[in-house]
Amino acid sequence: VHMKLLAGALTGAVGSVAGNPFDVLKTLSQTNKSESLPLMSLVGKMYRDQGMSGFYRGVQVNIMRAITLNATKMGVYDISKGYVVDTTGWKRNSAKTAFFSSFLAGFFMTVTVSPFDRVRTALMNQPTDAKLYEGMSDCLVKTVRNEGILSLWKGFIPIWARFAPMATLQLLTIEFLYSAFGFKGI
Repeated sequence: VHMKLLAGALTGAVGSVAGNPFDVLKTLSQTNKSESLPLMSLVGKMYRDQGMSGFYRGVQVNIMRAITLNATKMGVYDISKGYVVDTTGWKRNSAKTAFFSSFLAGFFMTVTVSPFDRVRTALMNQPTDAKLYEGMSDCLVKTVRNEGILSLWKGFIPIWARFAPMATLQLLTIEFLYSAFGFKGI
């Protein structure tokens, strides 16, 4: 289990660093309330207003989110498979065990990742020419102070509706590929 948590955390962190500029641009594009800007204009405005660091705002929370998401997915999936087998008597490598366990992993991914999503979106949604938060901790404190602790799980159901099928498809695919190539399943 520890190696699965570590592997999930490491891949999440690396992917977050590589993808953060695109995540910032996506968030700004989706939340832009004024005129729609072409991508290159948005890139130019961000670079002009904040330099390269603007493309990496929210990177700390994005890394923590990805570490948490991947570690939760792999760890809960592995542990859930054990509980499902013990409770139901199903085989560990059966599709129904994998399906049920991955669905549970999607639920717990949502529980652990929603606060990071909330803070990440707030950090990335700042105007290119202003800084509303001094970083992850400042954003978290201000969000909780202004909207309450439960606001960190705002949008829980839609997030779960995205994570549950995503985790299920990913983990069922991994299990299928492991089996097809003669490897032991998770």
